[in-house]
Amino acid sequence: MRDLTVRLDALDPQAGAALRVIAYFDDLAAHGATLQAIVRGAAVLTAGPAALVDEARRVRIRVDARGRATGPSGPPDPAWPRVLIGSAVLWLEHPGPARPVDAMVLERAAAAAAAVLDRTRGRAGPGEVASIETLLDSAASPRARATAAHRLGLREPARVRAVALHGGGALVRDAAHEDGDGAGTGPSGPPENVRAGVGPVTGVDGLPESWKAARTALRLTAEGTPGDPGPRVVHADEAGGLMVLARTVGPDAPPIPDVAAVERAARAAPWMLATLDAVAGASSVRAAAAALRVHHSTLQERLVQAERLVGWPLDDAPGRFRLHLALALRRLHRAPMP
Repeated sequence: MRDLTVRLDALDPQAGAALRVIAYFDDLAAHGATLQAIVRGAAVLTAGPAALVDEARRVRIRVDARGRATGPSGPPDPAWPRVLIGSAVLWLEHPGPARPVDAMVLERAAAAAAAVLDRTRGRAGPGEVASIETLLDSAASPRARATAAHRLGLREPARVRAVALHGGGALVRDAAHEDGDGAGTGPSGPPENVRAGVGPVTGVDGLPESWKAARTALRLTAEGTPGDPGPRVVHADEAGGLMVLARTVGPDAPPIPDVAAVERAARAAPWMLATLDAVAGASSVRAAAAALRVHHSTLQERLVQAERLVGWPLDDAPGRFRLHLALALRRLHRAPMP
């Protein structure tokens, strides 16, 4: 894509600029960008303030030309370029004739914002989406953050967590409404059976860092299906050294031989991945058999085939740890970097 953009710039600067805009917002969408990041992208690409307002959902986001979130002070000037996104309006604070890049930025930013609004509908109340994104944004002004915290009913010394949802979207969870295993029971907790990364507990001012950790932890999650076994929820403060791997290993990293071995084993039988995941997470083969609801002798037969395919023993602690690490690396190779 970069080489194509360079060639297009030489032949047609406007076409090259359009391609850069497309690539920019496609990348944001692929990484589950928030509304705040999308509006910031529009502002940066057009070198001027941009804003998104949805009065029906009480979403009000404005980012100045330097990428700082400030909040809209009023309705847009009729002369500014704008686009409707359902009940929302996205505009660029650009006086004078519209430039070709403005139309492209509005089109791509609107598509990305529409996807986020669709994903977050039903996950957070109408007034929560913009407030949550402001609290998670390290570039938001202190005044904007204080207003957002007030709207969400958060008062210091509140203890909260950021939650990154698979497919996009974010939540702020009140730690006071968690039960013993860290599950959310308050109104800002994630829906049941959700796939999510959960950041560490912090004060309101520490939410951007909790959000960063939550997005990293999300890369360690899985669908929890036979084809993609593993945890659907991962807490950053419980992942330990796997967080280091999640910050460094991505889809472009060359897979190690152990990951290739797991992939090879997965192709041998439909039950293989679920069996390997159960064995990796169990304290013994008998415990893994109980988790899989199969007879101990059945699992032993499966392990004979699995060990032959992966190339190392799976009935002792070192072998299970090696397998656990290989499965985690497999998930990281499949998950986009935050």
